[in-house]
Amino acid sequence: MNSFFQKKRINASSKTEIEPHEIFLDRLAQEREEEFNQKIEVPIVKRKFFVLKVIFFFLFLVLLGKTFQFQVYENSKFEELARNNRERIYQIQAPRGIIYDKNMKQLVFNKPAYDLVCDKRDLSKNLSERLKKIETVASIIKEDPETIQTRIEEEDFPLVLVSENLAHETLIVLEAKINELFGFQIKENTIREYTDENLSHVLGYTGKVTKDDLNNNPNYFITDYIGRAGIEQYYEEVLRGESGKLMIEKNALGDEMSRNLISQVEDGKNLVSNLDSELQTKLTQELKASLKRVGASSAVAIAIDPRGGEVLSLVSLPEFDNNLFSQGFTSEQWKDISDDEKKPFFNRAISGFGYPTGSVIKPLIGIAALEEGIISEHTKIYCPLEICVWNRYLEKDECFEDWTFHGLSDIKRAIAESVNTFFYIIGGGYESFKGLGAEKIIKYLDLFNWGEGTGIDLPQEGKGILPEIGNSWRLGDTYHLSIGQGPFTATPIEVTTAFAAIANGGKLYEPHIAKEIVDSSDNLKVIEEITPKIIRENFIDSENIEIIREGMRQTVTAGSAVSLNSLAITSAAKTGTAESSKEEHYHHWICVFAPYENPEIVLTVVIEDIEGIKSATLPVVKEVLRWYFSEH
Repeated sequence: MNSFFQKKRINASSKTEIEPHEIFLDRLAQEREEEFNQKIEVPIVKRKFFVLKVIFFFLFLVLLGKTFQFQVYENSKFEELARNNRERIYQIQAPRGIIYDKNMKQLVFNKPAYDLVCDKRDLSKNLSERLKKIETVASIIKEDPETIQTRIEEEDFPLVLVSENLAHETLIVLEAKINELFGFQIKENTIREYTDENLSHVLGYTGKVTKDDLNNNPNYFITDYIGRAGIEQYYEEVLRGESGKLMIEKNALGDEMSRNLISQVEDGKNLVSNLDSELQTKLTQELKASLKRVGASSAVAIAIDPRGGEVLSLVSLPEFDNNLFSQGFTSEQWKDISDDEKKPFFNRAISGFGYPTGSVIKPLIGIAALEEGIISEHTKIYCPLEICVWNRYLEKDECFEDWTFHGLSDIKRAIAESVNTFFYIIGGGYESFKGLGAEKIIKYLDLFNWGEGTGIDLPQEGKGILPEIGNSWRLGDTYHLSIGQGPFTATPIEVTTAFAAIANGGKLYEPHIAKEIVDSSDNLKVIEEITPKIIRENFIDSENIEIIREGMRQTVTAGSAVSLNSLAITSAAKTGTAESSKEEHYHHWICVFAPYENPEIVLTVVIEDIEGIKSATLPVVKEVLRWYFSEH
């Protein structure tokens, strides 16, 4: 009985019996619970706690560093960003300076214009609303809305030029709707208006600033114009002035709260040039008439005052309409101009590497021979119709002809009648007569700055090319060089500058177009005078220069320019004809100065690619000189 109760327990509450296996399971559950409670209460290992503290400390340092960066180190940056959200700086365009000729005739005008500009900061953040505004603008200015949208999105600057030089009808519609087009604004502007196409190469033109211009010139505005060629480019800093600055403060809704003028507008300075616009017109007219007469299309004329290097006229034909660049042109117009084989944008007077000079080189060869003692004023040389020398490459005689037989000649007659064989002999030598040689010829051409550029105050001046004397150079090459043929060229401005030095007795001046810079007041007060700059002087004996001058005078009285002798004014000249790259075509030159006794003008005319030998340049200078010293 007792053993029975030891093996069996009675549940007092339920009065039911508990089986032995239930006692076992209950004991097992109790042990598991105790084991679980022990694991929960085990403290964290100290090493793990240290790692957690380091991580939290590092995160705190990062947070503290970022706070310092934003609040202290980059405080000004974020202040500026916040300020930009409420303060906008707008530029007030300065009127561009005016360009005058030497007689104070205005050569360029400022014409009012209007541009449509988008301020990206004011555009709606809602995409559909923003696109709706763009579509409205596109319908008014008649442009594709996707193109406008792309232009706005891709622009790095907050202000975007949407449309320039708005047509009058378009401007009226925009002004009526501009208050509804939040983010768009009409900006008043000025554009250049040029009165004479014949001044296009010397005045140049202005064009709208590009992204590169804005990056390089922070003081420029998206609607500004910048000089792209000619005087407009060379004297950009003088002409453009200083824009004013206006600060407009806006609230969070974009409404204007106030406006304050930060800096005043400073008008561009005016420039008085040495150009004689009437002479420019006359030269252009006579050149065009000659081109028509001889069937050519391109020509150059340069007039310089030899007393100081002042450029009186500079004509390059064909010309172009420089108003197109500021007032706009169609894609068809641009294609017509850019594809034109005559290259109207190319300034033939100063750019590129020039032309072969033909016989206008002969006065310089004569100076070199006199300076080196090869000849004197009285040296006479027998000049046959041709001279022949042995060509070791061809293994036979090579002959160099004259255009006619001259016989005995001195330096003056050789210049006047353009005696080729005389210059062959003094240039390269012949039989027992020792000539200059190519190296000395190049030395004197270099002294007159051929191949060096002149430093004229116009951009993109080119340089002529003087030949390189190598192992393959032969005597025949020296002969060709002595009469202005072969592998060398000079620009018309280089030639004119050299002849100005002959005219004035030996001073090589840097040619300059600007005469003075004046302010924008009514009385045009002179701010700066542009003084003549001498490149070189006293580099040629004055007596030798006078001998050459007399030879050039003889060219007019009895030589190749004798038709000029009928003028009331005395003059001296040198003509030249150089082979062109086209077969049976020639470049015709003439350089003349007048009056002979005290020259006031040096005039160079070049007409390109004339088929055959025709009188082309002489009639031009004759008519221009007659006009200049009588009716002018």
